[in-house]
Amino acid sequence: MDFLRPTTWAEALAAKADQPEAVPIQGGTDVMVEINFDVHRPVSLLDLNKVAELQTIELVDGVYRVGAGVPYVRIIEELPGALPGLAQAARTVGSPQIRNRGSVGGNLGAASPAGDSHPPLLAADAVIEVESRDGGVRLIPAHEFYLGVKRSALRPDELIRAFHMKSAEGPQYFSKVGTRNAMVIAVCSFAVALHPAERRVGTGIGSAAPTPRRALEAEEFLAGELDWDARLDPAVLRRFGELCAAAASPIDDVRGTADYRRHAIAVMARRTLTWAWNDYRKVRAA
Repeated sequence: MDFLRPTTWAEALAAKADQPEAVPIQGGTDVMVEINFDVHRPVSLLDLNKVAELQTIELVDGVYRVGAGVPYVRIIEELPGALPGLAQAARTVGSPQIRNRGSVGGNLGAASPAGDSHPPLLAADAVIEVESRDGGVRLIPAHEFYLGVKRSALRPDELIRAFHMKSAEGPQYFSKVGTRNAMVIAVCSFAVALHPAERRVGTGIGSAAPTPRRALEAEEFLAGELDWDARLDPAVLRRFGELCAAAASPIDDVRGTADYRRHAIAVMARRTLTWAWNDYRKVRAA
């Protein structure tokens, strides 16, 4: 196995262009598990730890550009107010050691439907910045990034450089069901983000379909039925949960049944929307 270790972004792009089969690695929280269990034996590893360009956080015109190598712990510490849904999800990832090494960029690269960062990225309309030496930069909306189980829109010669997210315009929440409180892959997860200026609600479902996905019919339902100047109607809330559950297409596996996952998605959808709505009403009343 070859081990490539670029020190600049230009060198990383060149290495990936010359060896498209090279697997990028930074925290290694996904890649090394697969190697250790002999699930995947890559021809070469592309170590991105020394690439400083992947460690930056920038704010431009209200949009955060977060480098693919920024670890979860920095999102928790530096962006809890600006990107609250993502910060909440980051707190649920693994252990302190994993949160210090793992990153949203790594989650995106693995493209596992169970990745904790995917639902808040979807709910908040994140955009993924990818680049190749010969093809230049592409900006991929999060809802177009996931193509299948552990398959993404990345081309063989592309690397993830950053993700872009607007500073939260309204309350955001993330919820996750697991077999215990820590060090566990999600049985299922859900994120919600309120966008008051646009009078809409964004959603994200995790670990309950072949890919992370939005509950589009549920979003459209709220766009037509939600009264932004009133209390949350219980009938609207109940129907929202039903539509979110219907948007999932889960399977039975060792972590949970499909029926349980649908039930849990409905419960989490109702709870997260209630939490977000209560926060929104408090701000309006202040």
